[in-house]
Amino acid sequence: MLTPIQTIKKKRAEAVNRIISKGYLSTKRVYVGMATCEIAAGSKDVMDVFRQAIANGLTDVYLSQKGCAGRCNLEPTVEVVEEGKIPVKYGRVTPQRARDIVERHLKKGEIIAEWTI
Repeated sequence: MLTPIQTIKKKRAEAVNRIISKGYLSTKRVYVGMATCEIAAGSKDVMDVFRQAIANGLTDVYLSQKGCAGRCNLEPTVEVVEEGKIPVKYGRVTPQRARDIVERHLKKGEIIAEWTI
């Protein structure tokens, strides 16, 4: 049986591991537009590209979805937020563009200016 202090330490360690495993402390955040109109424009496939990249070892990235941005003509949209930098919003993101964002922006730090909005 654990002592009260041991129980607290165990629960704290579990909580810290959950926070880290979900990417909440990552220095890069990727938000994929997942409102109904964005899903209709193909954002589920775009989200899958980022999920797969993380599953394949892309680290230090927190992935989440965002709601309607009111930019239907530019959907699907992806926002990349990096610690200490201005957020970058990409428009008309296809699965191939998402793969390029992973390789060029998230891995190499290159903003793909021609896709930004």
